[in-house]
Amino acid sequence: MGDYINDYCLTTERLQLGSKNKIVIHPGPVNRGIEICSKLVDSKDSVILQQVQNGVFVRMAILYWAFL
Repeated sequence: MGDYINDYCLTTERLQLGSKNKIVIHPGPVNRGIEICSKLVDSKDSVILQQVQNGVFVRMAILYWAFL
């Protein structure tokens, strides 16, 4: 597990290597500390909660349409 975290976990240091205009996305549920560090999940650059909420609405609409 340690090798995976060292090689693939998104950290603040890795995120700073990218553009200044960035957002952190993840479809959820998040494995904090394994996929993304907790600090990034809760950061101002994160739109994870919005993404998860929008996913719920999309699935509701699809189910509504499917059972019409």
